[in-house]
Amino acid sequence: MSAESSTGPRHRGGGHRRRPRDGRHKGLKVLAWTAAGIVVLGGTGAGYLYFELNGNIESVDIDQALGTDRPEKVDNGSENILVLGSDTRAGGNEELGGGADDGSARSDTAMIVHVHEGHKRAGVVSIPRDTLIDRPECTDTEGGTHPAANGVMFNSAYSTGGAACTVKTVESMTGLRMDHFLEIDFTGFQKLVDDLGGVEVTTTEDIKDPDSHLDLPAGTHRLDGEQALGLVRTRHGVGDGSDLGRIQLQQAFVKALLRQVGEVGVFTSPKKLYDLADSATKAVTTDSGLGSVNALMSFAGGLKGLSPAGLDMVTMPVRYDPADRNRVLPLTDKAQLVWDAWRDDEPIPESATEDTAGGGAKDVVSS
Repeated sequence: MSAESSTGPRHRGGGHRRRPRDGRHKGLKVLAWTAAGIVVLGGTGAGYLYFELNGNIESVDIDQALGTDRPEKVDNGSENILVLGSDTRAGGNEELGGGADDGSARSDTAMIVHVHEGHKRAGVVSIPRDTLIDRPECTDTEGGTHPAANGVMFNSAYSTGGAACTVKTVESMTGLRMDHFLEIDFTGFQKLVDDLGGVEVTTTEDIKDPDSHLDLPAGTHRLDGEQALGLVRTRHGVGDGSDLGRIQLQQAFVKALLRQVGEVGVFTSPKKLYDLADSATKAVTTDSGLGSVNALMSFAGGLKGLSPAGLDMVTMPVRYDPADRNRVLPLTDKAQLVWDAWRDDEPIPESATEDTAGGGAKDVVSS
C-alpha cells in the first residue's frame, strides 16, 4: 500500500475466536533468561519440572497455513521474530481488558524484533495497530481462507485469521521472513511483571488515564503488574492521545523490563527462578519451532549477550491519514529503508525515521 492510499473499510474486522488461556507479550528477554535458567535447577526433580514447564507452553503450527509463497530465509546469522500482544478478553482477561469477551481478539501491540548476527544487538520496529494496510489473502491454522482486503487496519489481520494471517501480512508488508512469533495477553503480561517484583520506571511528567486505571505523578516508580499494564496500554494520558504515543511508552518500558530481568537475581533463588519460568512458559503462545522448553533454551542461549544498550527501537515510518487523524498511513519509501537494512543485517539508518509521525510521548518515560 502506498503512503497516499487511504481507501477501503476502516473497521476492525472480527470473528476469530481464540481458545481461552491463563496467560500470554513483551517477554522476549524474560523468556530468554528463564528458559535458559531451567538448566540450573538440576537434581532428580529436574525431569519433573522439565515436563511440567514443557506442558505449559502453547504453540501453533503456522507453517502449513503460510504455505510456500513466503520471503526466502536470509542465511546471514540474523533472525526476525514477530512479537504480538493480544487484546483478547477471554481466559481471565475481561476484567483487565476493560471489556466483555465478544469472541474476537486483535493484535493490540505488534513488534518485529531483528536479532543481528552474533546476537549482541537487536532492532525493534513497532507497527501501529491503526496503520491502514493492504492485507493479503491468508489461511488460518484451521484451514479457513480469508480474502485480501485493501485499506484496512493492521490489527484486523489477527481478528480475521489469527497469528498465521498476521505473520502473512507482516511478511507481505516487509518482504522479510518471520522466523518465529511470540504472543502474550493481558493476564500473562501482568503476571510476569509481578513475578519479577515490579519494574522501575521514571516519568518526566504526570500520567493520568482513568481508562487505564493509571495515575502516576512525575518521578520514579516501581510498577506492579496492573500498573505496568496500564502504562503500556494508555493512549489518552500522554502525547497526542494516539497509538503512536502509546508505542513510545511501550518501547521505554521494554528497556526497563530488560534491566529488571538482569538485576532480579533469578539464578540465585531456585524458587524465584521456578516461579518466573512457570509464568513465562504459561504466558506465551509461540510458533511450533519454539514450542518446547528445549527450543526455548536453544533460542535463549543466543540472546544472553543482549542488553538494553544493545536494543534499538523505532516505530515503523508512518504519517497521519489526512482523512482521519485516528489512522496512519505507511511511508513506503522510508519503511523500505528499514526492511532493506535488516535484509542486509545492518542497523536502521536515521534517515528512515526522520520527519515521520512520532506521537509526542518519546520523553515521557526515560529509558
